[in-house]
Amino acid sequence: MLDIATDIREALDAGRRLAVATVTAVDGSAPRALGTSMAVDDRGRVYGSISGGCVEGAVYQAAEAVLATGEPALHEFGFTDGDAFAAGLSCGGSIEVFVREIAPLGARGGIDARIADELDATASGRPAGIAIVVRGSARGALLAATASAAEVVSEGLDAGAAERILRELTARVGSGASGTAVVDCDGEPLTVLFVVSSTAPRMIIFGAVDFSAALADASALLGYHVTVCDARPLFATSTRFPSADEVVVAWPSVYLEQTVVDERTVICVLTHDEKFDIPLLTTALTLPVAYVGAMGSRTTHERRMRLLADAGLGERELGRLHSPIGLDIGGSTPQETAVSILAEVIASRTAASGAALRRVDGPIHRAVPVGAPLPAPDEGLVR
Repeated sequence: MLDIATDIREALDAGRRLAVATVTAVDGSAPRALGTSMAVDDRGRVYGSISGGCVEGAVYQAAEAVLATGEPALHEFGFTDGDAFAAGLSCGGSIEVFVREIAPLGARGGIDARIADELDATASGRPAGIAIVVRGSARGALLAATASAAEVVSEGLDAGAAERILRELTARVGSGASGTAVVDCDGEPLTVLFVVSSTAPRMIIFGAVDFSAALADASALLGYHVTVCDARPLFATSTRFPSADEVVVAWPSVYLEQTVVDERTVICVLTHDEKFDIPLLTTALTLPVAYVGAMGSRTTHERRMRLLADAGLGERELGRLHSPIGLDIGGSTPQETAVSILAEVIASRTAASGAALRRVDGPIHRAVPVGAPLPAPDEGLVR
């Protein structure tokens, strides 16, 4: 729902009723992620997509039925259907979809003002979260991250269950992790989908060089909040890095010590200068970030590792460094190098092999468990 928050809010403001279909479970090679939504309004207009075209027709019909009855519904599409090509996923996976009517504020069955606030927060780029009960007697109940337990008892939930759901929702908003969980409601198990929208993950690029400009461009396309940092004001300018959200003139290691990072942050060191690289990497490799990579030849890498060890880093910290940076795809231009780097970032985040799909068995689209540890740079990656 939050992935199409702007469209939903605009339709509600125009007085439209909508049926919102949200992916609650994914099995096999289904192409869209948990929490992805598609909506159909009472004039037949479609917003968003949940399967890249595989089951949109069937979901559209399910949404029309919910608009007609007002009753929420849970559907499964995919290889469990009699004919996967008729109403399922021809790629061989399956998805479970929950469909619920959403009406304007003040209308019969209208959404709570707090849900509207979550939609507005998402549309403006602020963290937000919604919990949807998809199984149990309270099926269809919506809870907002800003609500209190007392405010949602009317949704068919006792205060204790509402409190547990809201506590889980708040934690997931903080971590940026959507997912499902079973919550006890006065002895009854309720299946709850937590859909969260958090701030964009950070891509911090050190070194104002041509490779950095290409990496900034590509990272922005992937939804990162991009920062380029260099100590040289002549090179670190917004004109040279138009796609960056921030261009910072500062000593790299000092900036990194002072800026905010989290477990989704990516740090790429492209400076090629030991006086910057060593103190910078000494700090970066001790931070709880998703990825630390450094550009350089194998000779540069070997010397860098010795200097970092001399600076006091142990095997665990040194094992986190992706260097030489990127996957082996034969790239040489700044743009091709950017693709190589981001391919490794994605493979690290998903614990994927980085091998050609035609040489890999199993589903193409794989869910990554919440909190799953990242592999070490040399584990499972084609370098």
